[in-house]
Amino acid sequence: MLSSLRKFSSSWYAKILLGIIVIPFIFWGMGGVFTGGNKNVIVVIDKDKFSTQEFANFVRSQQIANEKINSERIDQFLSTFIGSKLIEKEYNNFGVKLSDNSLSKLIKIQKEFKKENKFSRTKYEKFLIFNNLNAVSFEANLANQEKKKQLLNFIGGGIIPSKFIVNDIYNKINQKRKIEIINLSDIFIKEIVFPENEIGVYYENNKEKYSEIYKSLKVLEINPKKLIGTEDFNDIFFKKIDDINDLIIQGAKLDTIINEYNLGKAIIFKINKFGQDSNYKTINDVPEDLVKNAFLISDEEPTALIEIVDKFFIIEIFKTENIRKDLTNENVRKDIKKELKILKIRKFMSEIISKINQNNFKKLDFDNLSKEKNVVIQKITLENLNDNKILKEQVVNQIYAFPEKKIIVANDIELSENFLIYIEKIISASINENSDEYQKYLKLSKISITNGLFNTYDNYIKKKYEIDINYKALKTVKNYFN
Repeated sequence: MLSSLRKFSSSWYAKILLGIIVIPFIFWGMGGVFTGGNKNVIVVIDKDKFSTQEFANFVRSQQIANEKINSERIDQFLSTFIGSKLIEKEYNNFGVKLSDNSLSKLIKIQKEFKKENKFSRTKYEKFLIFNNLNAVSFEANLANQEKKKQLLNFIGGGIIPSKFIVNDIYNKINQKRKIEIINLSDIFIKEIVFPENEIGVYYENNKEKYSEIYKSLKVLEINPKKLIGTEDFNDIFFKKIDDINDLIIQGAKLDTIINEYNLGKAIIFKINKFGQDSNYKTINDVPEDLVKNAFLISDEEPTALIEIVDKFFIIEIFKTENIRKDLTNENVRKDIKKELKILKIRKFMSEIISKINQNNFKKLDFDNLSKEKNVVIQKITLENLNDNKILKEQVVNQIYAFPEKKIIVANDIELSENFLIYIEKIISASINENSDEYQKYLKLSKISITNGLFNTYDNYIKKKYEIDINYKALKTVKNYFN
């Protein structure tokens, strides 16, 4: 039932709220620490106490369906929980309020609750029923998020960047750069070879890498048509889904459930964690999220009910194998050659970067490398930071991070494209206040300043509140979820 909430979260307003929710994650620091005391209190912020039950409910509300929660994840939840409480204290201190009338308008503008471009009370009620929510809690949560938004607007509002700052932002994005490029891949193609003994040594030293867990599973999709003979996701359907989930908890197998509800035949797959069969072929019939969930299921409790984007599946793991592929497997050989290539590329580039950092690789060395390796130097002009007609965005961003007359090594994250680059000339750009684009860069400048202001606000909150975490109570919560 989380799927509808995810749809709601894709709206423009909910995206703003998401940003506001994320910010409190960093807006907190620890004050004193207590290890004893009341086990029903998880944290004290100044004099306000927050119970373990409230925190546990918060964890459940944030938990993804069938997510396995470990100790580290509980710590992350606690960080977010404390951050949200700090922001609540701040907007209450500033007297930020939201009237019932304003809240009503917020709800009515959401496209998820509209029919023929008008607010539909029926759609709103269906949303609440489908997600097992009541109007009071949903509207209270929505009001809290709007207050957080207003608080952050209060902190960062009213900023008017100077013309100098606007021009600086404009120049960083729109300056031209004349560069010279040596494509290192042209060198690697000529020089990187893989002798058979080198491939064999790498395989022997990394055998475990070519051992993969494969799970054989039965998968059955359940929909209203199959379960209750109708297309509607109604209360009867969800009641039967709950009954099936209860049977699974009691230890019922998939075949038993199929016979009980006459659900038809399950599909059988054997896959690794990437959704591939033993020949590395992706099984397209299995959704990616379903594969992830399958590998979270333990062999001790092999059957589970999974919800993925308004679809329900029963998964049952009936066999788990650790399969090692030998050196005759073509995909293994391809992977080894790829890894050896990356290692040699990294070594080659690290040697050049080391020389550059020590100021032992200059323009003359750049030109000589081209001659020695018989590779051409390509001269191009980048029109702006967004000019990716010739080079990838990742590479262009690296080029724009360095000054004129600088030699750099730039590459994409996969190391599939690698370049040695000389930044020959930077041609600065400026913008007139009467330009049609001026307002665009004015807003970008404001965002840049506001981000710095939020960092300052973060430090302010850390000093303002004393936070005491009850680690005994926290341990109890961790034990409960584990």
